[in-house]
Amino acid sequence: MPEGDTVWRTAHRLDGVLAGRELTRCELRVPSLATADLTGRHTLEVVPRGKHLLTRFEGGLTLHSHLRMDGSWRVFPVGTRPSGGPAHQIRAILGTAAHTAVGYRLPVLELLRTTDEERVVGHLGPDLLGPDWDPGEAVARLLSDPARPLGDALLDQRNLAGIGNVYKSELAFLARVTPWLPVGELPRDVPERLVATAHRLLTANRANSDRRTTAAGARTRLHVYGREGRPCLRCGTPVRRSTPAVPGASGDERVSYWCPGCQHGPVD
Repeated sequence: MPEGDTVWRTAHRLDGVLAGRELTRCELRVPSLATADLTGRHTLEVVPRGKHLLTRFEGGLTLHSHLRMDGSWRVFPVGTRPSGGPAHQIRAILGTAAHTAVGYRLPVLELLRTTDEERVVGHLGPDLLGPDWDPGEAVARLLSDPARPLGDALLDQRNLAGIGNVYKSELAFLARVTPWLPVGELPRDVPERLVATAHRLLTANRANSDRRTTAAGARTRLHVYGREGRPCLRCGTPVRRSTPAVPGASGDERVSYWCPGCQHGPVD
């Protein structure tokens, strides 16, 4: 599932070609929206909220989409053939006089009143890349269930919105604990540092498609994620990878990468 920085870049790209412009083409290829047509309306803005995308139009309408595991929005100059996948995977087309935004494999696509946006994003915690970012509230939510494994708590968008599986593994490594350590057992100063690090990393990577969590000049861009069997950058121990117990499971049952040499706590 895309991380919050990826969703932020997607929103920024869509906003750059749609905001302030009139729609000359609109196709929403899901049964519930088969008769909806936004042609002639101006797009007001495209904003991210955690991992959700909210495309707002004049007249008080919002198109809500979520990328989940493999959805994407791609932008093409008018007259260019879309190339994000086969045509049958296209779920949305929003066109202006100059550009066409195409949504592929979107598992969530719905049209709602802008005043009703809280219905789909109101459950989210503080957005790491949003104007509502509140580190104190994020820490409080993260620690609200002391017995919950850290990885599970980090992935729960109700605690803080924007963290996915990559950042989950990287943040646990930087905190020197395993993703399965109960949050109530984190050393006293770790939750605040962990939340601050999450905000710093997502902010640094939001405009950079080549995500980096390591220091500039390091020989690899990530500390542990995707590095199974390779030496830990900190202690040299081979990085390990967990296998999900249940296909498609969420929380701490997702694949995790960690170093058994310098991350302390229970393991899967």
